[in-house]
Amino acid sequence: MAALTRRAALAAAGLLPLAAACADGGVSDPSNGGDPMPSDEQGVERLTYGEDSSQWVDRYAPEGASRGTVVVIHGGFWQSGYGADLGVPLAVDLAARGWTALNVEYRRVGNGGGFPTTFDDVHAAINLVEGEGPVVTLGHSAGGHLATWAAARQRFDEWAGGVEVSHVLSQAGVLDLTSAYDQNLGGGAVQSLMGVAPDDPAFDLADPMRQLPLDVPVWCLHAPDDDLVPIGQSQAYVEAASEAGATAELIEVTGGHFDLIDTATDTWQSIVELLDTISPARG
Repeated sequence: MAALTRRAALAAAGLLPLAAACADGGVSDPSNGGDPMPSDEQGVERLTYGEDSSQWVDRYAPEGASRGTVVVIHGGFWQSGYGADLGVPLAVDLAARGWTALNVEYRRVGNGGGFPTTFDDVHAAINLVEGEGPVVTLGHSAGGHLATWAAARQRFDEWAGGVEVSHVLSQAGVLDLTSAYDQNLGGGAVQSLMGVAPDDPAFDLADPMRQLPLDVPVWCLHAPDDDLVPIGQSQAYVEAASEAGATAELIEVTGGHFDLIDTATDTWQSIVELLDTISPARG
């Protein structure tokens, strides 16, 4: 099969699982379900937080002092067909800019994930953060949901304690699970994740819209022409957050759903600039 360009791979991600992104930052390990494995030359360390083959984090270390940690949480509507290979290019770019980057894999629907397992995994993965500086969660699509949820997770007994999130960057995040359920977003992706209807108390534990106000700032980057996760998800969240007295900002970007995770685009540069306001580049 001919190699996909990055643009073609990103476009394909809306329809089928990705494998091509592994070439940007790791090599496939068939014994681990095809997940990308870091190579020795990259200075990447694999950390595990459980016995399942999807319970791991790749830590990308910068040269010199770290500006802080960015926890990269991939999307894919919480489905097992999408994996942490989506986050490899982001983690590589962030480490080159002086950040410690954690590229998180977690159990998804179809391989043991769902509520609460997926949430347990993200909580455990964030607790692997070490060192000083801000702890930023950066998540795309379903990962934007998990990145935002993570900032509120310690309110609940199920995820009390551990590393606190200081800032959230949501990239086209699914931030209102209730409306996403009602709209059948992702062909029933929320139904598959939660396994219950929005009137179940589980939604109080899982839905970022129900966890306002947050104590940390949230930036919601979203393109008006996103045809997979409508920008209304971010608009409604920011409006509700502002009314609740929280710090949240909507940043409209270009490039539909996928420019947000393409490090060659101006949209990615918008994320880089936001990170510079959180912790300025060194030297």
